Amino acid sequence: MTASDLDTASASTTAGEEKRTRQGIVYGLAAYSLWGLVPLFWPLVKQSGALELLANRVIWSLLIAVILMLVTVRKGWWARLRSARNLTLLGIAAATVSVNWGLYIWAVNHGHVLETALGYYINPILSILVGVLLLRERLAPVQWISVGLAAAAVVVLTIDYGQLPWIALVLAASFATYGVMKKQLNAGAVESLTVESAMLTPVAVAYLVYLQLTGALTLGHLGWGYTLLLASTGVVTVVPLLFFAASATRLPLSTLGLLQYLAPTFQFLLGVAYFHESMSVGRWLGFGLVWLALMILTGYGMVRARANRRAGRGAAKESDRVAEPAPVEPA
Repeated sequence: MTASDLDTASASTTAGEEKRTRQGIVYGLAAYSLWGLVPLFWPLVKQSGALELLANRVIWSLLIAVILMLVTVRKGWWARLRSARNLTLLGIAAATVSVNWGLYIWAVNHGHVLETALGYYINPILSILVGVLLLRERLAPVQWISVGLAAAAVVVLTIDYGQLPWIALVLAASFATYGVMKKQLNAGAVESLTVESAMLTPVAVAYLVYLQLTGALTLGHLGWGYTLLLASTGVVTVVPLLFFAASATRLPLSTLGLLQYLAPTFQFLLGVAYFHESMSVGRWLGFGLVWLALMILTGYGMVRARANRRAGRGAAKESDRVAEPAPVEPA
């Protein structure tokens, strides 16, 4: 292969990587933007209680996920997930995500959008603590500073609210635990969502039957338009997840880490500008401490990612140099 051929192949590879990166950013923006705008949807189905909405979300998500499984997932996926360990992890993940989904729906429909945004801002920091407690990971001093600032923010907001910001803390803790379970599982997004939804569906169906027997069920009783809105809870769940999965395969974790702050930022802006929730001085201070903690955490992550890339390139160059054949002396 000539030098010209090598240059052409290198340019083609670079162009392909740039295209994948651009696609990944578009998919990531779509995923986190949709997650950030979800608070606009739940008031449309406010006539149903949070638990009925959660039950609908589980059932319709399962139906959509099964269809996607038939179209996109290769055979043999169940063999990879059916071990007792994996099913236990999926069960814990299903339980924690149901708590997260249910509380989030209740909070949005009861005027606590800002506190949900706080929960998802805190989530990356709480995920670090979960990693320390459950996975025995070690933190750098900079990461401990971020944790300390987040703790200070909780204290400030507790004083301002007159109670612990429990909605934010439960949302952050449940989603952090869910993330750890999925990290241990290392399964595809569609496959894991299908199994999680299947585990929750019997309970969801039983609850809808109970509502029907007590005359409190709204599904199918408030017209076709409202029923279609309830059915679309599955779309609201699955579509952002698919965008996220497509983004995660194309982008480095450092870029995804930056994009994840779009969702709580949109939620925060909606809480202030659209839902007109109040922001006292204490709340601005609490949110400011969390934002500062996230800036420090993100900056540290970017520095580490850059250093890792440099180390990887250095190792690759050294490998290439060692692999070169020694020059042959002329006879």
